Amino acid sequence: MDVTLPLFDRPAEPAASDPPPGRPPRGRPVHVSGYEREGQDFYATPDWVTESLLRHVRLRGPVWEPCCGDGAMAKVLVGHGYDVVASDIADRGFGQAGVDFLACQGVPRGCRSIVTNPPYGDSGSHEGQSRSPAAMRGFLSHALALTESVQGQLALLVRLQWIAGARVADVMSAAPFAAVIVLTRRIRWFDMGEKTNHGQHHHAWVVFDYERPAGQGPVMLYG
Repeated sequence: MDVTLPLFDRPAEPAASDPPPGRPPRGRPVHVSGYEREGQDFYATPDWVTESLLRHVRLRGPVWEPCCGDGAMAKVLVGHGYDVVASDIADRGFGQAGVDFLACQGVPRGCRSIVTNPPYGDSGSHEGQSRSPAAMRGFLSHALALTESVQGQLALLVRLQWIAGARVADVMSAAPFAAVIVLTRRIRWFDMGEKTNHGQHHHAWVVFDYERPAGQGPVMLYG
């Protein structure tokens, strides 16, 4: 994987003791590290899930994967010819670690698309706040604001039932909602080589596009 883009155009001013901002690593191998992710939800996304998105959506420009984990989703994107900036708040041995998406004030330089599996509630073992509808609504609102700043695209993998939630209805309605791609297979999540659930939930990609013509409603697709 060749990631060559500087991470941010307008980084926050570092404190005197902070290290200077770096670049995402070049050619980092994808592998699962041997320790648990503390305080963060981590479940690697199976390749077919990302493939289901890419069968229907052509992404613009370099793609930012801000919850990259061990790089599973980023690897599929690169395999389809996309330049990818991968980051995560935790260090799973891939991408730029220590980047809190919710604290970011801009997108990585040159990026026009954000694609990710948000770490909010795909397992019953997740901790309370990360499972809350308010947390996911906050993630969506922040992601949309960053995407709007570059008139780009946003694709989030969510539980299908989440789309019907009252807490996100206003945000979804006000955004340029382009498509929902319903996955016809249930996802089996894996963590550290062990099954964490048995396909209990249906999932979908929700896609937003700030270049979508005004007045054009979203389409329903299947993957």
